Amino acid sequence: MIKKTFLLTLVGLSLVACNKEEQKVTKLNSDDEKAAYAIGLDLAHNFKIQGFDKDLNVNIIKQAMEDKFGNKELLFSEDSIQFFMKDYIPKHLEKVSKRNSEESKKFLEENKKKDGVKTTASGLQYKVEKEGKGDKPSDEDIVSVNYILKGIDGSVIEDSKKQTDGKPADIPLSRVVPGWREGVKLMSKGAKYTLYVPSDLAYGDNGPAGPNMALIFEVELVDFKPMPKELKDQAGMEQLSPEQIEQLKNQMQQQKNK
Repeated sequence: MIKKTFLLTLVGLSLVACNKEEQKVTKLNSDDEKAAYAIGLDLAHNFKIQGFDKDLNVNIIKQAMEDKFGNKELLFSEDSIQFFMKDYIPKHLEKVSKRNSEESKKFLEENKKKDGVKTTASGLQYKVEKEGKGDKPSDEDIVSVNYILKGIDGSVIEDSKKQTDGKPADIPLSRVVPGWREGVKLMSKGAKYTLYVPSDLAYGDNGPAGPNMALIFEVELVDFKPMPKELKDQAGMEQLSPEQIEQLKNQMQQQKNK
């Protein structure tokens, strides 16, 4: 996933035109300018996930683009780039993975000392923002939740309400990452918890904030109900990827709107 994103990022770089006059844009006046800004945001997002924001010199990236667009003599032969990157990528990912793991460990060590934060036997940390009432969901349930996914730096990665027109997202609890599942099973209807999930209880190398990066989930449990028989009968009750969860949420939302 990360390697594929990296290659897509490299392709995307060739689409971005540099502002040679070094003028700071304060307003987007055309669709082309909006598209350019959108591409820049997407590249920045991918760069951050892959750790390039901490390792790569953006000015050199810009110079390479200007040299290519201007048909200037290149400092790095294009014929050798593919072989270089084939060697560089796994080394870089290993470095980023190790750095993220260390940063996450440090964050969780400090976080567990804060008032109200509890730690379970698995290493999951959680804080009760608002307690609910009644029963708690099980692995056999579909939970209706509002949630915000954040990186440990506080940056918002995903807001469920923005994807469901403000309605709760329906998710089979047995098919999400272990840390999220464990935390939600502690909650009753109406509860709001903040979950601090170590990477090994989340997405591991394929984390949406980067490989081996811990995640923060702000979760509100609106409701839960038994999983329909057709979902139980589906083969392979394996953990879903973020993309599969998104597809499932969209399907269930469409059924709800019928």
